[in-house]
Amino acid sequence: MRHPGGSVILGASCLAERLSHHVRLSAGEQAALDGLEEQSRSFRRGAVIISENQPPRELYVVRSGWLHSSVLLGNGSRQIMHFHFQGDILGLPLLAFADSPETITAVTDVTLCPFSRERLAAVIGEHPRIGALLLGLTVADRVSLADRLASVGRTSARARVSALLCEIFARMRRLGTPHDAAIQIPLTQEEIGDATGLTAVHVNRMMRGIVEDGLIERHNGGHVRLLDDARLAAEANFVDRTGIDTGWLPPPR
Repeated sequence: MRHPGGSVILGASCLAERLSHHVRLSAGEQAALDGLEEQSRSFRRGAVIISENQPPRELYVVRSGWLHSSVLLGNGSRQIMHFHFQGDILGLPLLAFADSPETITAVTDVTLCPFSRERLAAVIGEHPRIGALLLGLTVADRVSLADRLASVGRTSARARVSALLCEIFARMRRLGTPHDAAIQIPLTQEEIGDATGLTAVHVNRMMRGIVEDGLIERHNGGHVRLLDDARLAAEANFVDRTGIDTGWLPPPR
């Protein structure tokens, strides 16, 4: 949860705040989610939180900071699959696999709240609507990843970079960032390239072209502002997947 100025209110559940953008949580659901964030740990930029092909011991709620999930390919290159922001759950593959299929790395300094899968199972058992909502959001993430795959495989380099920018802004706005606000994007050109299948040099060229065409503006410190959302989204063939249908969810307990 945030103060009007944007700072996190300590003690409030970031996961509950994320879910509350889709449904009005009951007092019991709020308390259960608060319990998942009773402890917190801080990690520095570049820290590996979960390693690929290793058995993760815990899941985490992101309390602050940016992270990414990646896989190492046979030729030694890295493919970034997903970026993680406040309120996201890290380590969900632990629910299906003994070893992690991905590496999760801190893009910035981060604060994470660890919890066990047994703790999550208890929350879902007591509050099935939370489990159903998490399922819906996980499916939405899968569709968003499929969009990225189609973009990387079948669109131009500029469209790939544009689509990634649209995705980041859509997700930040869902978290409460004002529509016309600039966002500090703490990603290197190499990281953007690893997410879009491009070299850092190619990313730099595409970003310059998007700026020169008046679609975005960039400022010192990595701040980016969208100037023409509709045109950028059309160029990228971007579909906003941050809103989901919740009409089928069971009633709260």
